[in-house]
Amino acid sequence: MRKNVLFVISIILICLYAVIPADCQEYIIGEGDLLRITVYDHPDLTTETRVSGEGQVNFPLIGEVIVNGLTGQEIEKKIVQLLKGDYIKDPHVSVFIMEYKSKKVTVLGEFTKPGLVMLRGDSTLLEVISNAGGITPNAGEKLYIQRKIVKGGSDRNADITVVINLKKLLEEGDITANTDVEDGDSIYVPRASFVYVTGEVKSPGAYKITENLTVLKTITLAGGLTQKAGQGKIKIVRKTDNGEVTIKVRMDDLVMPDDVLMVPESIF
Repeated sequence: MRKNVLFVISIILICLYAVIPADCQEYIIGEGDLLRITVYDHPDLTTETRVSGEGQVNFPLIGEVIVNGLTGQEIEKKIVQLLKGDYIKDPHVSVFIMEYKSKKVTVLGEFTKPGLVMLRGDSTLLEVISNAGGITPNAGEKLYIQRKIVKGGSDRNADITVVINLKKLLEEGDITANTDVEDGDSIYVPRASFVYVTGEVKSPGAYKITENLTVLKTITLAGGLTQKAGQGKIKIVRKTDNGEVTIKVRMDDLVMPDDVLMVPESIF
């Protein structure tokens, strides 16, 4: 049941963030964004136009307008100035962003919908997780953000990696873990590792490995020992570079990815 906690919380986050509108007045317009521009009381001027590679849009009467690097509010003011006087006495212009295409991050791994996520203004990690459909139940405990930065003003780029503890972010509500994301970030959530429990436990099966997971904690996850269990004979079958080895373990030993924890029946 606990392994589904991240998934359930992710779904809740989707519901919360889905109702938060993007503020196009703060978003910086860029190539590929689709804008809907309207002029009050002049429906014939209503235009849907995509920002070109040169950072321009075409608008009736005034032709090409450079909008790259401007907010929606700044574009409104610019078009007002271009229309005022020669074309319309007192224009009132509105800009609505219909599609966000210019700023995006890549999400990989254990997201419900991996791929590209478009950023709407200043975006946080929780918003990106929400827009990617949440985290799957098989996600590990860490999330990695890879980001390119410019080194000392030179033309060379360097990669930095930001590591986020998903348990703190999604279960404990640690707001410091809800970092801002940036255009071009690559966000990766690896699949969790599992330990497999067989034999005389109440619920044999596969269990997600968390930090400092011991043999005792693993058995507890599996419902505990049955009355037939030979507690002193618990073993682990572990994969190594030289093949599988069988190890007799103590209750405080740590388990490793893909271990098979075997609890035999007592002979007495």
